[in-house]
Amino acid sequence: MAITDDAPPRADQDHSGGPPGPSAQRQENRRLTSPLVLTMVMLLMVVAQSPIRRALSAPVMQSWMTVFVAVVVQALPFLVLGVLLSAAIAVFVPASFFARALPKRPALAVPVAGVAGAVLPGCECASVPVAGALVRRGVTPAAALAFLLSAPAINPIVLTATAVAFPRDPEMVLARFAASLLVACTMGWLWQRLGRTDWLRPPSHSSYEGQGRGAAFWGSVRHDVMHAGGFLVVGAMAAATLKAVTPESWLRTAAGNPLFSVLALAILAVVLSICSEADAFVAASLTQFSLTARLAFLVVGPMIDLKLFAMQAGTFGRGFAVRFAPATFVLAVTVSVLTGAVLL
Repeated sequence: MAITDDAPPRADQDHSGGPPGPSAQRQENRRLTSPLVLTMVMLLMVVAQSPIRRALSAPVMQSWMTVFVAVVVQALPFLVLGVLLSAAIAVFVPASFFARALPKRPALAVPVAGVAGAVLPGCECASVPVAGALVRRGVTPAAALAFLLSAPAINPIVLTATAVAFPRDPEMVLARFAASLLVACTMGWLWQRLGRTDWLRPPSHSSYEGQGRGAAFWGSVRHDVMHAGGFLVVGAMAAATLKAVTPESWLRTAAGNPLFSVLALAILAVVLSICSEADAFVAASLTQFSLTARLAFLVVGPMIDLKLFAMQAGTFGRGFAVRFAPATFVLAVTVSVLTGAVLL
């Protein structure tokens, strides 16, 4: 039996069904491709290297480059760690595992997931892809979000760094752990109570059905590195820009007022976007501020900063990020003040 094909001719074929005609070839030749764009950019940089060199030698640009490179270099290893864990969860861990590991009731699954954040030795860049993988594997979003917030702040590496940074104030370790876990669980419960399904976009993921586990694993790694890495770069660029133009005198002025000092360091944590493994040493150096203000810096930073907001928007949707991030910021500041009044 002969097989007929009644489909209309493609755009790259002429009506006779033959090879592309001259007009189609000219359109293909005029199309921009990534190698062509890269070549054009490199040629432009070579031609304009003198103005570019003068612009980069300016103090503002040097400060910008320092912050940008520092944020990316600090975060990228932990981003890769999170991507590897995310791929391992997606490929090697059966969906039934999470149904057995977490309580059936979401109200109980939230604190269990929050405490489970202690087992991930990474920063906020690692927690975003892992939380996305948990949602894809059927974990209730409230529990996955509790894990997302707690993992960067209560894991052993971060708490050890905090103890080393504050050797004369060991209570800072307990205060950071308690405040961070309380914020994470509370945000999970709030999302379970008030969150709407249409606010959270299911994390997208490439399909690797029919492939072996090894091919599916590395395909997932490549997809998530490109996806999350792009938003990391965008967030790092924004943090570097704000850091370069913020007057240092603002910090000295804000430190003199207890309320302003807490808000100033909370906002500074958002702007600087420092990896949670390093933020304790930055907080310890801000000796003009109170311990409560520095606790706010340590609690807010791993939960909401510029790069983390960009990554959350890319993973769960902008509608989710614009609601989740401000609520997390307000709750983190409030809990930090209350915890500081009790423990510091």
